[in-house]
Amino acid sequence: MKRALLTGGSNGLGRALADLLLQRGYQVVSVDRSGGAAQPAMLHVTCDLADRHAVDRTLPAILAAGPYELAIFNAGASATGRFEDIPLDACLRLLAVNAETPLVFATALMQAGAVERHLCFISSLSHFTGYPGAAVYAASKDVVAAYAKGVRKPFAAHGVSVTLACPGPIRTAQAERHAPPGADAARRMPPEQAARAILDATLGHRRLVIPGAGPKLFALAGWLFPAFVTRQMKRLIFDRLDEAVW
Repeated sequence: MKRALLTGGSNGLGRALADLLLQRGYQVVSVDRSGGAAQPAMLHVTCDLADRHAVDRTLPAILAAGPYELAIFNAGASATGRFEDIPLDACLRLLAVNAETPLVFATALMQAGAVERHLCFISSLSHFTGYPGAAVYAASKDVVAAYAKGVRKPFAAHGVSVTLACPGPIRTAQAERHAPPGADAARRMPPEQAARAILDATLGHRRLVIPGAGPKLFALAGWLFPAFVTRQMKRLIFDRLDEAVW
C-alpha cells in the first residue's frame, strides 16, 4: 500500500488532505499535537510540533513507519493583532511549527531516503504580499517558500519533486479564530477544494499551486502592485482586528 506522511492532519485543511489521501488508497501517517479518530489505514502520531525536543524524539518512529511516496508539511499556527501585543513566546512557537519543523522533517526524510517521489510544503497566499497584523506568520511562510524553491533542484536529483502550495483563506476553525469581526466565512475556500488542488498538483510534479481563481489574481496583484495590495490588506484585516489572538 502507498504511504503518505502528513503533518497537522487532525483538523481543517489537514483533515481534508487526510480524507482525500485515504480515498485514493494511501496509508496515512498523521503527525499532530492532538490525536484524531481511529480510522483504518491511518496512523496518528502525537507530537507537539512546536517542541524541537519532542520532534527529535518522534522522528525515529516516523522514519520507521516509511518509506513514503509523498510527504505534505501542512501543520501551521498563526498569531494576529498588533505586533507589540503578541508575546515573544507565541512568536517563537509559531516559527517552530510553521518553519523549523518542516525543514527538520524534510532534512531527516531525505537523508534517510524515506520519501520516494513527492514533497509538498504548505506556505500561504501571504507569500505574495505584505500581511499587516500577522507579520510573524507571514515571515514563517516565506521561510517555507524560500526553502522549497531552494531544495527543488537538489531533491530532484534524488527523484523527489517539490511542490509549493500557497492557499488563500480557507474555511477552517483556525481561519475563523484569527479573522476580524464580521468577516464573511462563505468567501473562504472549502478545505476539501483546496486539498484536492494541492494533492493533484503535488502528484503532478507541479512547482507551485495557488488554489482558486481569486487567490491567483490576488497573488498576481501582489507581485505587480505590492504597496497597493499591502494597504488593502491593512484596511481589510489589520484595521478591523479588535484583539490579539495567538
